[in-house]
Formats: sequence, C-alpha cells, structure tokens
Amino acid sequence: MSLQVIHTAKAPAAIGPYSQAIRAGDWLFVSGQLGLEPETGEFAGGGFAGQASQSLKNIRHILDAAGYKLADLVAVDVFVTDISQFGVFNTIYEEFLAGHKPARAVVEVKALPRGGLVEVKCTAYRSA
Repeated sequence: MSLQVIHTAKAPAAIGPYSQAIRAGDWLFVSGQLGLEPETGEFAGGGFAGQASQSLKNIRHILDAAGYKLADLVAVDVFVTDISQFGVFNTIYEEFLAGHKPARAVVEVKALPRGGLVEVKCTAYRSA
C-alpha cells in the first residue's frame, strides 16, 4: 500500500515536521488542527468558540482535498485546555457534523502548540 501526502492551501500549513494528512489505502489520517486561519497563520478571533469553529473548518478543507466528506469520519479526538468548554465545543461540533456521530474523545491537556485553546484530529474511511 502506498501512502499519499495530502496538502491544501485552504488549511494552515503544518507548523512542524508533519503532513496535514496522510492517505493510506481507504483510510485518511488528519493531523491535529488548531484554530489557525490559513490566510494569516494566526488564531481565529472569538476565543475558544472561534478557534473550535476554525479547527473544524480546517479539517473539512483537508477532507475535501483528499476527496473525503464529513460523513466519512470514523473517529475524532479533541484536545482542550479547559474542559469547562466541553458544552461549547459540543454545540459547535454537533452543528458542524449535522447529525453524523463518529466515535470521539475529548481530553483536557495542560497546553497546546502556540497557546491554542483547542486542537482536533481525526480519522476517516472511504472504500474505493
């Protein structure tokens, strides 16, 4: 099986030695996405909610670039620096996924790169 690197200018460039996503056969592994705006490389405004929305938009753009849809998501991992924002994230996430409910974990962490408030990574599957 060959691996394909996925990259799109519609999502922020990697801030380290990794790819936005890797396609391995029918599987797509999307690296953690902070709430960075791709045009500026800066965090989206609006605090936690703004960053959460932007991180999900970044994921959607990466999925699109790889030929996948939100409905292809099978697992989502969410890292937050303040678990009290869990409800805020759920509201944004539920609206974003419009009823699709992949497996998910939300974990509070001490810190995220560049001082981010939320980071989301995911795995998608689409049979050829």
